[in-house]
Amino acid sequence: MKKADFNTPEKKPEIDINKPADFKPDGSFWHKPSSALWIYLLFILASLYLWQGAEEAQRTEIPYSEFLQRVDKGEVVEAVVSDKIITGTLTETDPKTGKPRHFITVPLWNNDLARELEKKGVKYTVRQSSNWLSNFILSWVLPFGLLFLLWGWMGKRMAGAGKGFLNIGNHIRIHPEGDIKVTFKDVAGAEEAKMELGETIAFLRDPTAIQRLGGHAPKGVLLVGPPGTGKTLLARAVAGETHAPFFNISGSEFIEMFVGMGAARVRELFEQARQKAPCIIFIDELDAIGGARGMAPVMSGGHDEREQTLNQLLTEMDGFDPSVGVVVMAATNRPEILDKALLRAGRFDRQIVVDKPDLEERVAILELHTKKLKMADDVDLRVVAQRTPGFVGADLANIANEAAILAVRYSHDAVTMADFEAAIDRIVAGPEKKNRGLSEAEKRRVAFHESGHTLVAESVPTGEPVHKVSIIPRGVAALGYTLQLPVEEKFLSTENELRDQIAILLGGRVAEEIIFGDVSSGASNDLERASEIARNMVTRLGMSEKLGPLTWGLHRELQFLGQSTEERNYSEETARLIDAEVRRLVEEGRQRAMEIITSQRAVLDDLAHVLEEKEVLDGEEVEAIIRRRKETAHQRQEN
Repeated sequence: MKKADFNTPEKKPEIDINKPADFKPDGSFWHKPSSALWIYLLFILASLYLWQGAEEAQRTEIPYSEFLQRVDKGEVVEAVVSDKIITGTLTETDPKTGKPRHFITVPLWNNDLARELEKKGVKYTVRQSSNWLSNFILSWVLPFGLLFLLWGWMGKRMAGAGKGFLNIGNHIRIHPEGDIKVTFKDVAGAEEAKMELGETIAFLRDPTAIQRLGGHAPKGVLLVGPPGTGKTLLARAVAGETHAPFFNISGSEFIEMFVGMGAARVRELFEQARQKAPCIIFIDELDAIGGARGMAPVMSGGHDEREQTLNQLLTEMDGFDPSVGVVVMAATNRPEILDKALLRAGRFDRQIVVDKPDLEERVAILELHTKKLKMADDVDLRVVAQRTPGFVGADLANIANEAAILAVRYSHDAVTMADFEAAIDRIVAGPEKKNRGLSEAEKRRVAFHESGHTLVAESVPTGEPVHKVSIIPRGVAALGYTLQLPVEEKFLSTENELRDQIAILLGGRVAEEIIFGDVSSGASNDLERASEIARNMVTRLGMSEKLGPLTWGLHRELQFLGQSTEERNYSEETARLIDAEVRRLVEEGRQRAMEIITSQRAVLDDLAHVLEEKEVLDGEEVEAIIRRRKETAHQRQEN
């Protein structure tokens, strides 16, 4: 999460340890010649020399006597005469390129001798007196000298262990003491993580406090959680609370194309950190170098560069004195792949989970990110938080900013609740596609489809209230959507809730089947989600009577990235039973949706007709339509 503060104080310039010692912002770097400038000059001279040689190679040398004969025959188009050579173009063309031939010849300025040779019919060629020393220098000394200079320059950079040309991508950002202005007040939510980090802050403020009791402070703190939950911001807040120097580098910046460069960079980082202790080293995306060893293929003929970097990191973390006051903080969203040696006690002693915020934390985050916004009186941040379950701090900051952009687009004096609603719809379902015009038949089908979802959601026992229904096309393929608003945060789902969810997903397809007599491709995503829920119920949750309370298949899942893989470990007979059970659950959901829609056909018609006319219905309008139809039906029964 990033603080939405448009008036943040001006940051001090960061110290970059990779700049040359003679670098000055005023441009005095160029007043002192450097090896790089000499290399550039030599490269330019060599290029000019090679270009001149290429130019001469394109000309064909002809004897001077032949040149005189071609002049008599009119076969010379043009000629450039100098005091030493004659160049020009002939009328004939080169058979390979089809272009006019270019020639070069050396003239004989002794006219008497030229006439005598011509009279006798002697074919002669004139040669220039050459300077063998200059030719030797240009042909051999200069090219090989440039190669040796370039090779020596590269070797010097390699010997510097990452302080020059080969130090590609090394950007260790050092924030001096007191430079970080972010504190825990700028971090909304993540209360448990902030409490866990309190001991680290106390140690950095007074490293001797815990030593008086005979203990030692943790060497490493690992922040794990989904992307965008504010792991980096928490690390900066710890530095801001302690006013300690802050070293910041990404894990991927340790890896280079030359073996040993990453390990040298780790040594350099810890050496500088010890000089500025107590301080914080923060390594973002630790999984880039901390992956389990032996998992990636090793390059033939040597060790993997990533593994050497990891070994050096393990050595540094296990080697420095805990009383020095260097705390290593790291962040990752893939803790499953980290090497076990990194996670053992004595290295990353503490692992703090920075999970997705709950409802109350989302409200606090929205309050933080909207502090600088001019909002209308109708804005209810709690409703916005209810509409965004599963959103992280970065997503909520994006919603607040997107709402401000929409308010400017529509010339509002303040950010309204409608702007927040539109911002959420844009992020969840994509931007409106107003140019994607639906025909009347397609619009009517989409209206009944979404009304089917809505009616089943309002009818099943565990269905969440419908907040909004829309048939405005959004995103890549969404022609409409039905949005339900959870009453409260849920972390578990019962079997009945999952069955109801399958029925809701199939409600749109069933409505099309009842009204139009056939189905369309618009239900493809509904079928995918319903099938996935049913298969998880059978293979992972043990919600099948035939297969029993067992799990089927080896499931490997990245906890915070939502990616999973499955490896089959059951027989063909079991696979057939799984398929049959999945089909049964989906078919039961379809039958439930069919019964609900058939019994309330009038309500479906009313919802679809109003939705087709207005294109968007909110939850109150949906409830009013259903209530009005039920009251009408009740009055008819009484009469």
